[in-house]
Amino acid sequence: MRRFKQNFLFLSGVAVSIFLTITYSHVQKTQTSSFVRITRNISTVKHTVAQNRNATLDLSQKVRVLCWVMTQPQNLQSRTQHVHATWGKRCDTILYMTSKDTDFPTIGLNVSEGRNQLHWKTIRAFQYIHKHHLDDADWFLKADDDTFVVLENLRHSLSKHSSEDPLYFGRRFKPFVAQGYMSGGAGYVLSKEALRRFVKGFADGLCTHNTELEDVGMGQCMEKMKVEMGDSRDMFGRQVFHPYPPGNYLVRQLRRPRPWYLIYDHYIPVEGPGCCSDFAISFHYINAVEMHTLEYYTYHLRPYGYKYRFNPDDLK
Repeated sequence: MRRFKQNFLFLSGVAVSIFLTITYSHVQKTQTSSFVRITRNISTVKHTVAQNRNATLDLSQKVRVLCWVMTQPQNLQSRTQHVHATWGKRCDTILYMTSKDTDFPTIGLNVSEGRNQLHWKTIRAFQYIHKHHLDDADWFLKADDDTFVVLENLRHSLSKHSSEDPLYFGRRFKPFVAQGYMSGGAGYVLSKEALRRFVKGFADGLCTHNTELEDVGMGQCMEKMKVEMGDSRDMFGRQVFHPYPPGNYLVRQLRRPRPWYLIYDHYIPVEGPGCCSDFAISFHYINAVEMHTLEYYTYHLRPYGYKYRFNPDDLK
């Protein structure tokens, strides 16, 4: 009887030992597998981030963009500082143009403030850039202090064009100028050659300050100087420059008289989800909170496990 108990205890110990060994081995394999999977996922994320960073860096070297922001002294705290903290930092060069120099810093253009001075401010700003920064960039973007811009999408759009051609991109409107003009609020961009021609137009007297409407005046000068209006829409015909916030376009609307900014559109306007390109470049009338919200949505928010479905470069 005593020998039976001894044998039983011995066999029980062996069984427990085997069980613990198998359990430990399983746990170790599981942990190793999890570690490998996590390491692999981290490596994939790092690789994707590195690819994105390299693609962005490559474009920023090939497509140099100078941004100038039209602002005024009373907007520096409420608007301009939020541009500086968000999309402004992605420009190759950024200049804040206003009526006088400040510690912000801004560049004083020796003009008065007010809506009726916007065209003068634009003329002076491009003349200043031509004199001091012509060789610092290939493309020259004008934006308001309440416009949000996605520089990566702008560079991608411009990468298909030569800055030595007389080109001008933005949201194309159709009244007032025969070939149309680009919305000032949505922002517009001039090639280096377009900038040269704009400045020459005023130097030679071919372009004049004959309107208080900044974007219309720009369109009139571009037409006189034979600067071509480029089509910046994406490959599906969706708009990329927007003179209003996203909510004005993304929501389907019941039948109603079209608002003015859709009546002015050169191309047939679309409302609802098909309105806007996945590679949108700009939205206007964006307040300080919305500026940081768009920054978060554009550069930080990601659905877990979602892989972006479309890369236009794959179709080349």
